[in-house]
Amino acid sequence: MARVANPGLNPPSPTAKASRMNASPSPSVPPAGSAGPDALRTLLERPLPAVMGVLNVTPDSFSDGGDFIAPDQALARALAMIEAGADIIDIGAESTRPYKGAQPVTVADELARLRPVLSGIVALGVPVSIDSMKAEVVAFALDHGVAIANDVWGLQRDAGMAPVVAARDVPVIVMHNRDSVDSAIDIVADMKAFFLRSLDIAAKAGIARDKIVLDPGIGFGKTAEQSMIALARLHELDMFGLPILIGASRKRFIASVSPSEPKERLAGSIAAHLIAARKGAKIIRTHDVAETLQALRVANAIESKQ
Repeated sequence: MARVANPGLNPPSPTAKASRMNASPSPSVPPAGSAGPDALRTLLERPLPAVMGVLNVTPDSFSDGGDFIAPDQALARALAMIEAGADIIDIGAESTRPYKGAQPVTVADELARLRPVLSGIVALGVPVSIDSMKAEVVAFALDHGVAIANDVWGLQRDAGMAPVVAARDVPVIVMHNRDSVDSAIDIVADMKAFFLRSLDIAAKAGIARDKIVLDPGIGFGKTAEQSMIALARLHELDMFGLPILIGASRKRFIASVSPSEPKERLAGSIAAHLIAARKGAKIIRTHDVAETLQALRVANAIESKQ
């Protein structure tokens, strides 16, 4: 597979250290990044993309809402994904479904869903990321052993997000998003402008650039056509010199090509993820870990024979 330029995740810069907030993780819980401070850096340096397993502890996520909201079900799901080969578990307690219908929840609701499961999942020993757009939720998760922040609004929705990430000195996934779909725009140009704003916010907060992963946000604020364009032109994001995450799993653009319900889109998801890997994506976010990992391994084995 082609590899994107990756500066790695290095020790914190003086700027990042200087910007730490007064709040700090409690000594009674695992420190952020308890799976190892260099865990993500090591994953990004491998020839195969890292596989991130999706764990939604929500009642209304577009594909698996309600399936894993019970703590025992969530823990079992996380363990099954790890046994299937997941390198990272991405846990979310508020649906950020990229279509209309997601119900906003309060910080209290989000934390109530996370508290019963978070420690058990962190204890499984692989890096865990927190999928939330709320700085307070992200801070709670990082203080309880989560290793990575995953913000679907790219540090641009909650003004407290960048300071929290800087204070904890953890990697952050910065995703492109839009409040509304506009089929007339050049979506790649829009992504580039968005990421420039996010990187400026990150720099001003003291987040080291080599802690940042970019996510084009497939399906978010995009038509089906624009989601496919974003994947087709993924190489244009090489200009940032940062690792790229792609989460095309079960997204609606697949149904625009081959009519299907979310859980019927495995083949389309794999097709999109293999193309993304060939274009340099370093993390693949998926609901279907075993199948995605098998496809990545086989594609890599075949291409290595050229």
